[in-house]
Amino acid sequence: MPLLVTQLRSDADVLALRRAGREICRQLGMDTQDQVRVATALSEIGRAAVSTGIADVVIAVIPGVPHATLRAEFTPDVPFVLDGDSSDGGVPAARRLVKGLEIDPTGARVVLTKPLGTTARIDEAWLAAVRRSTAAAHVADALDELRVQNSELVRTLDELTHQKEELRRFNDELEETNRGVLAMYDQLSSELEETNTGVVALYAELDERGRELTAANEAKTRFLRNVSHELRSPVNSILGLTSLLVDSHLDADQAQQVTFLRESATTMLQLVDELLDLARAEAGHEDVEPALVDVPRLLDELHGTTLPLLRPGVTLRTVATHRLPLVTDRRLVARVLRNLLANAAKFTDEGCIEFTAETEGDLVRFEVRDTGLGIPEEQVESVFEEFVQVPNRLQPSVRGTGLGLPYARRAAQALGGTLEASSRLGSGSTFTLRLPSLPFDERPQDAPAGALPVDAAPPTDDLGHVLVVDDDRAFASVLVALLQGDAARVSVAHDAAHALALLHDGAADLALLDVRLPGMDGPALRARIRDLHPATATVLMSSATLPPREDLAGVLFLPKASISRDHLVATLRRAKEGR
Repeated sequence: MPLLVTQLRSDADVLALRRAGREICRQLGMDTQDQVRVATALSEIGRAAVSTGIADVVIAVIPGVPHATLRAEFTPDVPFVLDGDSSDGGVPAARRLVKGLEIDPTGARVVLTKPLGTTARIDEAWLAAVRRSTAAAHVADALDELRVQNSELVRTLDELTHQKEELRRFNDELEETNRGVLAMYDQLSSELEETNTGVVALYAELDERGRELTAANEAKTRFLRNVSHELRSPVNSILGLTSLLVDSHLDADQAQQVTFLRESATTMLQLVDELLDLARAEAGHEDVEPALVDVPRLLDELHGTTLPLLRPGVTLRTVATHRLPLVTDRRLVARVLRNLLANAAKFTDEGCIEFTAETEGDLVRFEVRDTGLGIPEEQVESVFEEFVQVPNRLQPSVRGTGLGLPYARRAAQALGGTLEASSRLGSGSTFTLRLPSLPFDERPQDAPAGALPVDAAPPTDDLGHVLVVDDDRAFASVLVALLQGDAARVSVAHDAAHALALLHDGAADLALLDVRLPGMDGPALRARIRDLHPATATVLMSSATLPPREDLAGVLFLPKASISRDHLVATLRRAKEGR
């Protein structure tokens, strides 16, 4: 839809093109600024063309969606000069005035485009009227154009004056704002400095509180560890004495009372063991002894020990899809899983318990899933806190201290793994243990380090002279009673000095030594006895587990809590044979 077709030969033609272009823009609904920009761009391109020759110009409206476009095409007989600064005029100046400028790289053609508003009329009747007004504007003389340009300059000057006044006002407001900002900055800086001073003091106080809490936690751990050891000795003595009473001639009522006494002492010893285990785990002293563990075999053993704990009607399903050996501490992982299974058995009165082991990437995932009472979701994590027991209807019928799960999680962490729980009240619980394989030093599979298996089959020779060294006089008397009939002679000492004095008077065939003795401890006393009497065999015993020491590798060891006549005699005979 061409609106103007003309040829530029002189500056007069350029002025006529400017007038026509401005009129076209006005008729097509452009605002004053766009009219001036487009008209000036047309005149600059036209001036560049007539400076070297002549040019053909076609101005048209191109229909389109969503809006039409004004298009002006310049075709000069001599290519345009495209280089230069916009202040020199020509094509560079036009490029700065309008965005829609397509320039042939050779300078043979320049196309100016300007999108029209969506309200612009482009029907043929209207465009015919635009052509007529454009033709009239095109033939107007230079004086009219000069008047128009002067009017535009005056209007532009007024706009610049107004903008200058607005700019001055904005500068004044900005200065005022800056003064307020500076005042606020000074105030905030002062307040921030005061706050920083308070924060530094608070951090110092928090550090002090942290040190105090650490010290208190260490003191608690030492207290639990020491008190647990001290409690074990009398409890072991009670267990030993009750075992002697069971073997004596008691009537039915007395036997039942002794049984109750033994059960209570066993429960108390279990509580003491849990306290000591938790204290050891909290202090980071949990000894991890990696070994190859046969996972299916471990699950079978735990399955067998859990069955007697199940309530009537509850089933236990065990599945091990993980068949590769796992390198971990068998004792610790068995304790963690045994704890999870025991809890599931306690709080499941119908349905089933599923115990599984499967591969999960580089880990082994053990799961104990039950259909028991479940735990409210908001209390799931609290079961891993010490002494916490979630109230439920089965609680009166089960025993517990609230220490098992906290210990289990710490033991899992000591093994490099995690222990997590998920549960819904009334729908059961799932406890998930994930374990990696630990570095391995090729110990025999499933064999604890630092200990030898005890053979319960007794040889026929007698024990000879046995020296018992224990500062717990009650437990020493239990040992003397247990050795009657199997030892030719039993001597008792209550500390290392007393034991060495007895050995000075005459050597013993066997020495049964408590690990925790006043002054010189059991391992140190053992070393002295081996120096003085190499032929004397030694066995260590303790209320606690034997601490791992390289110089005790292969030493026979008896936990006091599990000492019985047969176990004691079998161990001493083995030690005597291996001298």
